[in-house]
Amino acid sequence: MAANVSLGKRAWLVFILGTISATGPLSIDLYLPALPQMTQSLHTQASLVQLSLSACLIGLAVGQLISGPLSDKYGRKLPLMIGFIAFALVSLLIAATHSVYFLIGLRFVQGLAGASGQVLSRAIASDLFSGPLLTRFYSLLSAVNGIFPVVSPVIGGYIIQYVAWQGVFILLAVIGCLVALAIWLGVKETLPAAKRIAGNPINSVWEMLGLLKNGKFVKLVIGSGLIYGGLFSYISASSFVFQNYFHMSVSSFGFLYAVNGIGIAIGSAVPGILATKVSETRQIHVVLTTTLLSALALTISWFVFNNLITAIGLVLLIVLQFGMLFTLTTSVIMNLSMKNSGGISALLGLSQNAIGGVMSPLVGIMGSQTYLPMAVSITVCIGISLWLFTQIKSSPST
Repeated sequence: MAANVSLGKRAWLVFILGTISATGPLSIDLYLPALPQMTQSLHTQASLVQLSLSACLIGLAVGQLISGPLSDKYGRKLPLMIGFIAFALVSLLIAATHSVYFLIGLRFVQGLAGASGQVLSRAIASDLFSGPLLTRFYSLLSAVNGIFPVVSPVIGGYIIQYVAWQGVFILLAVIGCLVALAIWLGVKETLPAAKRIAGNPINSVWEMLGLLKNGKFVKLVIGSGLIYGGLFSYISASSFVFQNYFHMSVSSFGFLYAVNGIGIAIGSAVPGILATKVSETRQIHVVLTTTLLSALALTISWFVFNNLITAIGLVLLIVLQFGMLFTLTTSVIMNLSMKNSGGISALLGLSQNAIGGVMSPLVGIMGSQTYLPMAVSITVCIGISLWLFTQIKSSPST
């Protein structure tokens, strides 16, 4: 990391940026246990309440295309402040709504606002660090970020035991206010005026879209998005696989899901340890290869060693490698020597959310009574990602 950043400041940056980047996913994971209660309270169908989840995911994807370019024009701090103030206000409006249709619309807006944290945490890190130092920082950031999906459903489930589902969104409003206050008091602007994109704000958007002319960048972004596609294949199918197919109890599955979440967090930290010894590009090729082999083993196991222990072991191995790949691909892409890191981060986030969003229902369509569709989906996503990365001749970080 940068020599002029003290250990205390590094720790604070890791904590605050980890929290900022997790607020979007937090708005999804925290309310999952409340979905049945919300269906009853709003006198509607479960499918409509579940549509609010899709609306938030779409908002998170679209919002990155807004906050990323704007940050390249106006700096990082102002869009972050506006995003989290809006996040808090919309969370309060959701808590007050009595209509599932208003819920769906407000969840989309909440995703738009929460997206600022995801896209700008990456941009701020790339403003401050580069090379192996950036990989180390992203390792720590991803490890902190990985904790939230593990604890969020537990916290959400605990809340609805004592209060109505509205309490979850009131908590999100409080978190939004606290994060906005922390940004105001504890985060300095990291993009000097001299490095911002000049002219009309629309110029920032055109600069971002211009990145799509760079073939190497497009391959990197799609390759990273496919890794998220593999992750979402696991997330969307895991409850059906382990609870319906293997007949695990809800509490046992919750424990397993938490263990896998910790595995992702641990995997995210590994590239930082290896950063000064093995190049990020080399690590990506090796880990993509081993992940593909693991996914193939999971696919073959359905025909040969179809049992719970085998599935648990191989899935844990796969998600641990996912954690490594998230850190590595993010670092390589954000290390690209381009001035509009906000736009780079936005397109990276869009690819991840879009491909992940497509793979989730696709795995369900393929079938939920077996883990074969999940295994095949992960194998295909990782296989194509590996092919894309092998097409890049020169080091992406140069």
